[in-house]
Amino acid sequence: MSNEIEREILEAVQKRRNFAIISHPDAGKTTLTEKLLLYGGAIHQAGAVKARRDQRKATSDWMEMEKQRGISITSTVLQFAYRNFQINLLDTPGHQDFSEDTYRTLAAADNAVMLIDAAKGLEPQTRKLFEVCRLRGLPIFTFVNKMDRPGREPLELLDEIEQELGLKTYAVNWPIGMGDRFKGVYSRRQKAIHLFERRSHGSKQAQEDVIKLGDPKIEEYLEQELYYQFKEDLEILEELGDDLDLDQVHAGKMTPIFFGSAMTNFGVQLFLEAFLEYALKPEGRNSSVGVLDPTHPEFTGFVFKLQANMDPKHRDRVAFVRVCTGKFEKDMTVSHARTGKTVRLSRPQKLFAQDRASIEEAYGGDVIGLNNPGVFAIGDTIYSGKKLEYEGIPCFSPEMFSYIKNPNPSKFKQFQKGIKELREEGAIQIMYSTDEFRRDPILAAVGQLQFEVVQFRLLSEYGVETHLEPLPYSLARWVKGGWKALEKAGRIFNTIIVKDNWGRPVLLFKNQWGLQQVNSDNPDLKLDVIAPVGAGIEPE
Repeated sequence: MSNEIEREILEAVQKRRNFAIISHPDAGKTTLTEKLLLYGGAIHQAGAVKARRDQRKATSDWMEMEKQRGISITSTVLQFAYRNFQINLLDTPGHQDFSEDTYRTLAAADNAVMLIDAAKGLEPQTRKLFEVCRLRGLPIFTFVNKMDRPGREPLELLDEIEQELGLKTYAVNWPIGMGDRFKGVYSRRQKAIHLFERRSHGSKQAQEDVIKLGDPKIEEYLEQELYYQFKEDLEILEELGDDLDLDQVHAGKMTPIFFGSAMTNFGVQLFLEAFLEYALKPEGRNSSVGVLDPTHPEFTGFVFKLQANMDPKHRDRVAFVRVCTGKFEKDMTVSHARTGKTVRLSRPQKLFAQDRASIEEAYGGDVIGLNNPGVFAIGDTIYSGKKLEYEGIPCFSPEMFSYIKNPNPSKFKQFQKGIKELREEGAIQIMYSTDEFRRDPILAAVGQLQFEVVQFRLLSEYGVETHLEPLPYSLARWVKGGWKALEKAGRIFNTIIVKDNWGRPVLLFKNQWGLQQVNSDNPDLKLDVIAPVGAGIEPE
């Protein structure tokens, strides 16, 4: 490969920044996503999630059920340029029932932005997603949101993050006031105070005045009490706080902290600019031939998400591919690691939530959409040149199980197609009874909302009305060694045996006591909470 193309790849990778936003539901994640798009110039007016009927809907919430409920229930990819950077923003579901979709999305991210409600601090789902980020070794940037409402003291929030998550903190900016008295933030990078002017619903960029620290005009703009409180906090930060260490940030051991209000746009642009300076650019990823740097000349990528019916008119299926190395070009022919087949990558798309545009090229750190006529599975690797595979993406143990029934025999084909496509995209896990006479699929979910989404989508996208028959189980464990190991163990009590969509044995338990009994009675039988995964698994 010529030096010119190698230089082109290197320059493109330097400009890429890729991140996922994680948070507890209602922390304001979709609002922050909208405002980052607003400042990136990708949209001209931001839409509130729980907006009035005449306001715009949030760009990232494109599914009909998301619009109805005002929540994010599927991951989306939003790509836009800001100054000299190309940004891939991976918007993840906040709802805990969709944490597996979030995990898959984090597999494609280089950085994570952890959003915290200033009044509530760390919440259960935030902690859970933080652990996933820690497992993946992702740098974490923290945005403390809703400073325009009454909340906890900023120093108290920093202390909570340090104590509970074991992360060092560095406040990149500091709030001046809170609630109705929230006037703006002090940027430690610029040594300047940014005072903001409120705009209606924050639909437009916030107007601001920038005053350098030490400028006597500060006292004209700020009440004396606010100014003295700010000076006191700043002294504490400078004396007792850690210095910013980007090596520790990139290793996931220190989190830069930003304060602001996504709803009113206070501090959003400051966050975006600092993030782009501090964030990790696309890095090497582990594969079957070792760690490959994104500047590796041959194209490689992996499938981290599938989505059916993003365009209901065309009944399409899209594979979300993280470009890992080299240069992707439209119509290029690549090898499919799992099947060994060659695939022509025609009609590649730049993704912007539900909207898509054709693209000609992409580089390490980018996410592209590929038409998926049943070829790809989650975890698949595609490559040009020497054969390799990236690490697979596991399935986690579901906690709720229910038979799903199609009461209308004339809708049999639509029902089968809907179940197959929703299973392929990872909307839910599908299992089957080992009883030959019981043909109904078993939906296996983390939470009730997943069942509701599957039923809603089967009806709205495939025209199939369904009924659920709940099963009294709350734990699933995969059998290491498969059917042979199960046969060797002989008869097993306190469980039922089902098979997952790839025919592997899974034991379902009513409670933890049942699992402990089986472990105690069968010490040689090894059970796993995560499904065994190589790379992508062959879809039926």
